Amino acid sequence: MSTASDAILDRLSRLHPKIIDLSLDRVESLLAALGHPEQQLAPVVHVAGTNGKGSVIAFLRAMMEAAGLSVHVYTSPHLRRFHERVRVAGKLIGEDRLAAVLEECEAANLGRNITYFEITTAAAFLAFARTPADAVLLETGLGGRLDATNVIARPAATAITPVSLDHMQYLGETLAEIAAEKAGILKPETPCVVGPQAPEALAVIEARAAELGTPLIVHGRDWTFRRKEGARGAAGFRLEGPAGTGDYPLPALPGEHQIANAATALVVAQALPALPLSAESLRRGLREVSWPARLQRLSRGPLAARLPESWELWLDGGHNAAAGAAIAEALRGWPDKPLKLIYGMLNTKAARDFLAPLAHLAQDLVAVPVPGEPASLTAEEAAAYAREAGIPASPADSVAEALERHISSGPEPARVLICGSLYLAGSVLREGA
Repeated sequence: MSTASDAILDRLSRLHPKIIDLSLDRVESLLAALGHPEQQLAPVVHVAGTNGKGSVIAFLRAMMEAAGLSVHVYTSPHLRRFHERVRVAGKLIGEDRLAAVLEECEAANLGRNITYFEITTAAAFLAFARTPADAVLLETGLGGRLDATNVIARPAATAITPVSLDHMQYLGETLAEIAAEKAGILKPETPCVVGPQAPEALAVIEARAAELGTPLIVHGRDWTFRRKEGARGAAGFRLEGPAGTGDYPLPALPGEHQIANAATALVVAQALPALPLSAESLRRGLREVSWPARLQRLSRGPLAARLPESWELWLDGGHNAAAGAAIAEALRGWPDKPLKLIYGMLNTKAARDFLAPLAHLAQDLVAVPVPGEPASLTAEEAAAYAREAGIPASPADSVAEALERHISSGPEPARVLICGSLYLAGSVLREGA
């Protein structure tokens, strides 16, 4: 069912001929016309990176809310509906409030060119400025230096999660160039927690920090983590950092890469002395965190209902080489069932790089188009990329058809993973998964 905010968002999407046009000028002008809501926020934690930034924010939110704090959160993209991007004091923004701040931004913009992300970011800041909170968790949309979120002059802390090759048409062709864009969120005298990085990315981040006078808390130098087995098989991980050494439970989000994201979030939390985050609230946040489409098991809904007994259905929105490697690492720990993939991807992504780590794990793959996305690879194109990667593949028109094809391939219980695109993941979740 269409809502008032849907109609407004549709109008806003037509205010600029390009979906992506990185600049700060337009959003800064709009924020000035709105009375600078970005200057009226609770302490901000600003997170950039290629992979893991949304998970780090999810961990931080869970930890802060476990401590009884009120938290605003801004993330992108959404999966089911736009409201997911804006969480006001712990709750998804309501329809009436969303429509109101969008209309206010639309009026203040006076019809000028501005991208969809820029004007909706301003709307989120407006909503946050009008509701008290203890903290704001802010995820960059693309890059960092020229991202619309990069208008906070003095955040309480920043973080840069692992940098890898993605969005090269906008951010640069090399890891160093992309890292320079991510490092654009660094601010003088504002601590930045740096997650695990390739040496060439870290060198760029460190150089920029030295120029600005930004104190860095760097993985491998200032903090480390390692998985450990506790008594009676209770698994967890140990974090060693500026706040000392502590043992923590494995996070609720599956995959070894999520331990790194959890450790990053812990170090950020420890770098916020003004916020009362007890050791128990940190541990509780790790146990209770939720973040859809990150190796999420689907146990209900129309797709899961089709599964034979002992089959499993999983969903992940990762879409670049690093994400493919992280998914593969997680799946190597689940050797009990054959792996079957349902895969769709946008034509702006490096399909071969994503699929390569999965080639030796997947029994077969059925490729599908990403519904409603003009930039989607066709099912035939996606299947061709999979075959090039060494995975037996065939095309299908839909996820439902692909799942039926996997089920009909044999009675042996299997694990089916839908992957390749957050937009594909969103379409699955919107269908009731």
